[in-house]
Amino acid sequence: MSDPKHMRGERHERHEQRPIRARRTTTIVDAASWRERIENQPIMVRAGRRLITRGFGLWTMLSSLFTTQLGWYPRVEPYVGYGTEDYSRLICRTVRAPEKGEAGTLMRGIRGMLTVPAPHTQVRIRVDERPLETVQLGASEVYDRVDPARSQPSRFAVSDDAGYLDLVADHHLAPGKHQVAYSVERRHDVTAPLFTIPSTAQVGIISDVDDTIMVTQAPTLWKAAYNLLFLNPRKRAVVPGMNVLFAKIADIFPDAPFFYLSTSPWNVETSIRHFIRYQGYPEGPLLLRDLDPRPKTFIPSGVQHKLEFAEQLMADFPHMRFILIGDDGQKDPTTYATIAKRYPGRVICIGIRQLTPKESPMVPQFAGVTATQPIPVTDVPVFTGTTGSNLMKTMLPYLRHNA
Repeated sequence: MSDPKHMRGERHERHEQRPIRARRTTTIVDAASWRERIENQPIMVRAGRRLITRGFGLWTMLSSLFTTQLGWYPRVEPYVGYGTEDYSRLICRTVRAPEKGEAGTLMRGIRGMLTVPAPHTQVRIRVDERPLETVQLGASEVYDRVDPARSQPSRFAVSDDAGYLDLVADHHLAPGKHQVAYSVERRHDVTAPLFTIPSTAQVGIISDVDDTIMVTQAPTLWKAAYNLLFLNPRKRAVVPGMNVLFAKIADIFPDAPFFYLSTSPWNVETSIRHFIRYQGYPEGPLLLRDLDPRPKTFIPSGVQHKLEFAEQLMADFPHMRFILIGDDGQKDPTTYATIAKRYPGRVICIGIRQLTPKESPMVPQFAGVTATQPIPVTDVPVFTGTTGSNLMKTMLPYLRHNA
C-alpha cells in the first residue's frame, strides 16, 4: 500500500522541478522612450549615431576574432535581479574571457570597460534549481529542445548583439532572497541573488549611487573618469553617514526594498555591488546603464535612464510609495521632481545630498554634466544635507511620523 506522505512528497518534488515560463515583455536595456529613439533625431544626429553604432559593431567583431585566437570563450556576468511573488526581472551579460577568467572578479573600471561582449551566446537559466522553460527577448521568444544530457534540463536563451539578456520570468516565489544560476558551455555555473519583494511592502527606496552613497565627484569630468576607471575599487570612499542613514530607514521600514539607480555602466556592476556590501548598505538590485551604442536607441542620457527605470519600478509595484534619494551634482533634483509630478501620491519624500565646494566644479562643465542644481519647487517634502548625518536630523523624524 502506498504511503500518502511519500506520494505528497513526490508531487511536491515534481512541482519544484517544473520549468518556469517566461512571458512577453519589453526589455529594459533597449526600451528608451520615443524621444531617445534614433529615428526621431535630426538627420545629422542619426547619421553620426549610425556611424558610431557600426563602428562599435566592427570593434565587437574584430575583438571577438582576436580573443578567439587567444583561446578565450564566452562566460556569463550575472547581475542582481528583482521581482514580486509572481514574476522576476533578470539580467546578465555574456562576455569573452580566458579559461581561468571568473565572473564577479573585483577589478579596476578600465578593465571592466574593455570587456569584450560575446553576442548570440546560448545561456541556460535556473531559479532555485528550477529551469526557465521559455525566455522572452524583446519582441521574439527563443525556444530550443530540452537537452537530455543535463540533470536539470532547460531551454536556453540567446544573448543580443551586445551580449545582454534582459528578461522576465513568471513564477510563484516566496518573498526573500533567491538564487539565479546561469550556465554556458565549457563554464561552471555562476549565480546572482534575486530579491523577491513581498506584495505587502508599501514603501521602497530608490537611491542614486555616484556622490550619493559613494564619492565619485561626478560633476568634475576628469575626476569622475579617474575614480570610475583607475581608482582601486577597494579604496572607494563612502559619503559620510549615508550608510547609517540607510540602515535607519531600513529599521523604520523593515520590508522596504532598496533599488540603486545609477548612470554608471553595467561594466562596473561588480565593484559597486562589492562597495554596497562592504560599506554596510542594505543590499538590493542595481539598475545601471548600457553604454554600448544600440541600433534603436544609441546611448540613453543619464536623465532619461533614471526616468525610465523609475517609471519601470512604478509600474512593477503599483501599490508602493517611494523615497527618492540623490545628490545635487548632476540632475537628480529636477529628475526626482519630474517623477513626483508624473506620479502624484507615489513619492513620500525626496532626500538630496548637497555636494561640498570641494566636490563641485568651479566652472560649468560640458558633455551634459552641470554644476550643482537648486532644489526645485515640488509638493513633495525635500530634505537636504551635505552628509547622511545632516539628512537624518530632518528626514528621519518625518519618516517615523509617516511610517
